[in-house]
Amino acid sequence: MKLATFKKLLVSLSLFASSSLFAAPITFDVTGIQSHGLRGDADNTVVLLDIGANSLVTSIAYDFTLTADSPSWLADMVVAFENSKQTEGVFFTPGIEEWFPGTLSYSGFANLVDLGLAFEVGVDGILRLEFFEDYDDLLGVDGQWDFGTITFNVEPAAGEEPGEVPEPATGLLLGAGLALMGYAKRRRSGARAAV
Repeated sequence: MKLATFKKLLVSLSLFASSSLFAAPITFDVTGIQSHGLRGDADNTVVLLDIGANSLVTSIAYDFTLTADSPSWLADMVVAFENSKQTEGVFFTPGIEEWFPGTLSYSGFANLVDLGLAFEVGVDGILRLEFFEDYDDLLGVDGQWDFGTITFNVEPAAGEEPGEVPEPATGLLLGAGLALMGYAKRRRSGARAAV
């Protein structure tokens, strides 16, 4: 392989990897989660996602199907996403106008910044999700999140001081540069020996 070709390969791979390393939003699969009782009920599903210290949740995208068992309504099914102290966050009721039981699909996007609802998770970096009922009709399960996902767009804390250890993307670029320098040195040594 020619040195120029190898250089181009390393540069393109390192730029691709470093630019996409932290660009992915956080997607959570809601498939099979059941809705039991009011907020704080011991039977509710609570999920803790580590999204990074003091990160800002700026938007959500969702695409899922819900089922509310009679006499419970789709309007009763809620997911709270908030910081671990439960002092900042959003309660999301996809079927807010569906005052009936049954199965429906929902999809959409909400820019929390534009709505004035963006929030930080705190120093522990935990985004807490709780799936609950706004009104508890039944003993046991009132509804189910049949399948689908919720995707959170998360931005790192503003003004965060860089640490002493380089982030993985920087390390990847440094490693690729060192590998390229080593390969170039080896090629030059081989060329001198051949002369």
